[in-house]
Amino acid sequence: MRMDRARADGPVVSGLSAAGFRVDDNVYRALAITPERADGWAPPPIAALDEAALADVLALDPQPEFLLLGTGPSLVRPPVPLVRAIEARGIGVEAMDSRAAARAWGVLRAEGRWIAGAFYPVA
Repeated sequence: MRMDRARADGPVVSGLSAAGFRVDDNVYRALAITPERADGWAPPPIAALDEAALADVLALDPQPEFLLLGTGPSLVRPPVPLVRAIEARGIGVEAMDSRAAARAWGVLRAEGRWIAGAFYPVA
């Protein structure tokens, strides 16, 4: 799937396939993304997801408005303790399937929103 959107500053997901998320000239099976950079990510199973696994994207300065969490091919609720810990830092958590998260990333960044993202593989 190709994604055409108004270009935001910083990395934007421009395509998505079973191989992963296309950002610039790279394809990432799982993706950690901020307005400043995009990196491959080796996420734990969603049930074991914790703040340590998200440390790089949550370290954004200033802190992100919220974490856009792509949970894979379908929506899976993240662990409640993780959501509570992130919200205690003043950061919201928006979970959705990874395809929706990749599309939302482009829309929100085009609006100038200061967010962080962590997307599980879609396949």
